[in-house]
Amino acid sequence: MTKRILVLYSSREGQTRKIVDAILAHAPDWQAEVHNLHELPVIDLTPYDKVLIAASIRYGHFHSSLNKFVEQHYSALKEKEAAFIAVNLVARKPGKNTPETNLYTRKWLQQSSWKPQHVAVFAGALRYSRYTWWQKRIIQLIMWMTGGSTDTSSDIEFTNWTNVQKFAERLLKS
Repeated sequence: MTKRILVLYSSREGQTRKIVDAILAHAPDWQAEVHNLHELPVIDLTPYDKVLIAASIRYGHFHSSLNKFVEQHYSALKEKEAAFIAVNLVARKPGKNTPETNLYTRKWLQQSSWKPQHVAVFAGALRYSRYTWWQKRIIQLIMWMTGGSTDTSSDIEFTNWTNVQKFAERLLKS
């Protein structure tokens, strides 16, 4: 019998989708259906064995589509084996990369009625090449205040791919 996983993601610059794709690369025995949360999909969760929701944070907030989806599908989500991944630049720092130590993730989980069985936090990427002039200045200021790179001439990927693989193995074991 084929195992089915529903994957929903909210990505601004593509790193969250890249993380989702890396997880699915470790799922050859799973039939995956992938949807962008920004399109506010209305989905019947019944046929899926697991649900994975991955969302990035920008300027301290998840995209509103995350909360809308969780609210609309709360009853079905609480009945499923489910996982939540938060992706943000704060997680690049040691001690800020777990659900308990990452302020944004911890705060969202405390406020959400949904309590996923699996939660992970991964560092995202700093994509200066994709930002508008204003976005570069805002993110440059944030990076300066938090001790990050302010060099806008190059992009930096902070994602720990070994940790992504370990999470995938835990999530996808039968």
